[in-house]
Amino acid sequence: MIPDIEEVRREVAAAMHAHWRFFLADGVVMMILGLAAIVVPNLASLAITIFIGWLFFVGGIFRTLTAWRRRGTPAFAWSLLTGLLAVVLGLVLIWRPLQGVVTLTLALVLFFVIGGVAAIVIAVEFRRHLASWGWTLFSGIVDLVLAYLIWQGWPSSAGWAIGLLAGINMLFLGLSLLMTALAARTLKPL
Repeated sequence: MIPDIEEVRREVAAAMHAHWRFFLADGVVMMILGLAAIVVPNLASLAITIFIGWLFFVGGIFRTLTAWRRRGTPAFAWSLLTGLLAVVLGLVLIWRPLQGVVTLTLALVLFFVIGGVAAIVIAVEFRRHLASWGWTLFSGIVDLVLAYLIWQGWPSSAGWAIGLLAGINMLFLGLSLLMTALAARTLKPL
Protein backbone atom coordinates (compact mmCIF):
# COMPACT_ATOMS: atom_id res chain seq x y z
CA MET A 1 0.00 0.00 0.00
CA ILE A 2 1.37 3.43 -0.95
CA PRO A 3 1.16 5.95 1.91
CA ASP A 4 -0.87 9.10 1.35
CA ILE A 5 1.59 11.99 0.93
CA GLU A 6 -0.62 14.40 2.88
CA GLU A 7 -0.84 11.94 5.75
CA VAL A 8 2.95 11.67 5.78
CA ARG A 9 3.24 15.48 5.82
CA ARG A 10 0.82 15.68 8.75
CA GLU A 11 2.82 13.06 10.66
CA VAL A 12 6.11 14.87 9.98
CA ALA A 13 4.63 18.20 11.08
CA ALA A 14 3.18 16.64 14.24
CA ALA A 15 6.45 14.87 15.09
CA MET A 16 8.51 18.03 14.55
CA HIS A 17 6.13 20.05 16.72
CA ALA A 18 6.12 17.40 19.45
CA HIS A 19 9.92 17.21 19.59
CA TRP A 20 10.96 20.82 19.02
CA ARG A 21 12.66 20.94 22.45
CA PHE A 22 15.03 18.14 21.41
CA PHE A 23 15.99 20.11 18.29
CA LEU A 24 16.57 23.16 20.51
CA ALA A 25 18.73 21.32 23.07
CA ASP A 26 20.71 19.61 20.30
CA GLY A 27 21.28 22.96 18.60
CA VAL A 28 22.49 24.72 21.76
CA VAL A 29 24.89 21.88 22.65
CA MET A 30 26.27 21.75 19.10
CA MET A 31 26.84 25.53 19.11
CA ILE A 32 28.70 25.40 22.46
CA LEU A 33 30.91 22.52 21.32
CA GLY A 34 31.51 24.27 18.00
CA LEU A 35 32.64 27.46 19.72
CA ALA A 36 34.97 25.47 21.98
CA ALA A 37 36.58 23.78 18.95
CA ILE A 38 36.99 27.16 17.19
CA VAL A 39 38.72 28.69 20.23
CA VAL A 40 41.29 25.84 20.54
CA PRO A 41 41.46 24.20 17.07
CA ASN A 42 44.81 22.40 17.58
CA LEU A 43 43.55 20.76 20.77
CA ALA A 44 40.24 19.91 19.10
CA SER A 45 42.11 18.32 16.17
CA LEU A 46 44.12 16.11 18.52
CA ALA A 47 41.04 15.22 20.59
CA ILE A 48 39.09 14.23 17.48
CA THR A 49 41.99 12.11 16.20
CA ILE A 50 42.43 10.32 19.53
CA PHE A 51 38.67 9.73 19.83
CA ILE A 52 38.55 8.23 16.35
CA GLY A 53 41.54 6.08 17.29
CA TRP A 54 39.63 4.69 20.27
CA LEU A 55 36.62 4.00 18.06
CA PHE A 56 38.75 2.00 15.64
CA PHE A 57 40.54 0.20 18.48
CA VAL A 58 37.39 -0.88 20.34
CA GLY A 59 35.52 -1.66 17.12
CA GLY A 60 38.47 -3.67 15.85
CA ILE A 61 38.64 -5.73 19.03
CA PHE A 62 34.95 -6.60 18.76
CA ARG A 63 35.30 -7.41 15.06
CA THR A 64 38.33 -9.62 15.73
CA LEU A 65 36.61 -11.48 18.57
CA THR A 66 33.47 -11.94 16.49
CA ALA A 67 35.48 -13.21 13.53
CA TRP A 68 37.42 -15.59 15.78
CA ARG A 69 34.18 -17.06 17.12
CA ARG A 70 33.08 -17.68 13.51
CA ARG A 71 36.15 -19.66 12.46
CA GLY A 72 35.42 -21.85 9.50
CA THR A 73 32.77 -19.58 8.02
CA PRO A 74 33.18 -17.98 4.60
CA ALA A 75 35.35 -14.86 4.63
CA PHE A 76 36.72 -15.69 8.10
CA ALA A 77 40.23 -14.61 7.12
CA TRP A 78 39.04 -11.27 5.68
CA SER A 79 36.90 -10.53 8.73
CA LEU A 80 39.78 -11.36 11.05
CA LEU A 81 42.19 -9.26 8.97
CA THR A 82 39.93 -6.21 8.89
CA GLY A 83 39.38 -6.47 12.65
CA LEU A 84 43.12 -6.65 13.31
CA LEU A 85 43.78 -3.75 10.91
CA ALA A 86 41.19 -1.64 12.74
CA VAL A 87 42.95 -2.41 16.05
CA VAL A 88 46.32 -1.41 14.58
CA LEU A 89 44.90 1.76 13.00
CA GLY A 90 43.26 2.67 16.29
CA LEU A 91 46.51 2.22 18.19
CA VAL A 92 48.43 4.30 15.63
CA LEU A 93 45.89 7.13 15.94
CA ILE A 94 46.00 6.95 19.74
CA TRP A 95 49.81 6.77 20.04
CA ARG A 96 50.69 9.09 17.12
CA PRO A 97 47.79 11.50 16.75
CA LEU A 98 49.79 14.19 14.95
CA GLN A 99 50.41 11.87 12.00
CA GLY A 100 46.79 10.78 12.11
CA VAL A 101 45.60 14.38 11.86
CA VAL A 102 47.00 14.65 8.32
CA THR A 103 45.13 11.57 7.14
CA LEU A 104 41.97 12.48 8.98
CA THR A 105 42.02 15.89 7.32
CA LEU A 106 41.33 14.16 4.01
CA ALA A 107 38.57 12.13 5.64
CA LEU A 108 37.08 15.38 6.94
CA VAL A 109 36.85 16.67 3.37
CA LEU A 110 34.75 13.65 2.48
CA PHE A 111 32.63 14.07 5.62
CA PHE A 112 31.86 17.70 4.80
CA VAL A 113 31.01 16.90 1.18
CA ILE A 114 28.59 14.13 2.19
CA GLY A 115 27.16 16.19 5.07
CA GLY A 116 26.76 19.25 2.87
CA VAL A 117 24.93 17.38 0.13
CA ALA A 118 22.71 15.67 2.72
CA ALA A 119 21.84 19.00 4.39
CA ILE A 120 20.94 20.53 1.03
CA VAL A 121 18.67 17.58 0.20
CA ILE A 122 17.06 17.79 3.67
CA ALA A 123 16.56 21.54 3.27
CA VAL A 124 14.76 21.05 -0.01
CA GLU A 125 12.48 18.52 1.70
CA PHE A 126 11.92 20.84 4.73
CA ARG A 127 10.85 23.75 2.52
CA ARG A 128 7.32 22.32 2.42
CA HIS A 129 7.09 22.17 6.21
CA LEU A 130 9.19 24.99 7.67
CA ALA A 131 9.75 28.60 6.75
CA SER A 132 13.29 28.28 8.19
CA TRP A 133 14.43 25.63 5.71
CA GLY A 134 16.94 28.12 4.33
CA TRP A 135 19.08 27.74 7.45
CA THR A 136 19.54 24.04 6.75
CA LEU A 137 20.36 24.86 3.13
CA PHE A 138 22.88 27.44 4.34
CA SER A 139 24.44 24.85 6.68
CA GLY A 140 24.89 22.47 3.74
CA ILE A 141 26.50 25.17 1.63
CA VAL A 142 28.86 26.02 4.50
CA ASP A 143 29.85 22.34 4.68
CA LEU A 144 30.73 22.33 0.98
CA VAL A 145 32.76 25.55 1.33
CA LEU A 146 34.63 24.07 4.32
CA ALA A 147 35.45 20.95 2.30
CA TYR A 148 36.89 23.16 -0.44
CA LEU A 149 38.97 25.18 2.05
CA ILE A 150 40.45 22.06 3.65
CA TRP A 151 41.30 20.58 0.28
CA GLN A 152 43.03 23.77 -0.87
CA GLY A 153 45.22 24.03 2.25
CA TRP A 154 46.15 20.37 2.65
CA PRO A 155 48.59 19.16 4.06
CA SER A 156 49.88 22.37 5.68
CA SER A 157 46.49 23.14 7.21
CA ALA A 158 46.09 19.73 8.82
CA GLY A 159 47.17 20.76 12.34
CA TRP A 160 44.37 23.25 12.89
CA ALA A 161 41.91 22.42 10.11
CA ILE A 162 40.10 19.51 11.72
CA GLY A 163 39.40 21.33 14.97
CA LEU A 164 38.59 24.72 13.46
CA LEU A 165 36.49 23.50 10.58
CA ALA A 166 34.70 20.86 12.63
CA GLY A 167 33.94 23.64 15.12
CA ILE A 168 32.54 25.90 12.39
CA ASN A 169 30.52 22.98 11.06
CA MET A 170 29.13 22.22 14.53
CA LEU A 171 28.32 25.89 15.13
CA PHE A 172 26.31 26.21 11.91
CA LEU A 173 24.66 22.82 12.40
CA GLY A 174 23.65 23.95 15.88
CA LEU A 175 22.32 27.21 14.47
CA SER A 176 20.25 25.36 11.87
CA LEU A 177 18.86 23.02 14.56
CA LEU A 178 18.06 25.98 16.79
CA MET A 179 16.20 27.76 13.97
CA THR A 180 14.38 24.52 13.08
CA ALA A 181 13.33 24.14 16.73
CA LEU A 182 11.99 27.67 16.89
CA ALA A 183 10.01 27.14 13.67
CA ALA A 184 8.76 23.70 14.77
CA ARG A 185 7.63 25.11 18.12
CA THR A 186 4.93 27.16 16.43
CA LEU A 187 4.20 24.61 13.73
CA LYS A 188 0.56 23.62 13.70
CA PRO A 189 -0.23 20.04 12.70
CA LEU A 190 -1.93 19.98 9.30
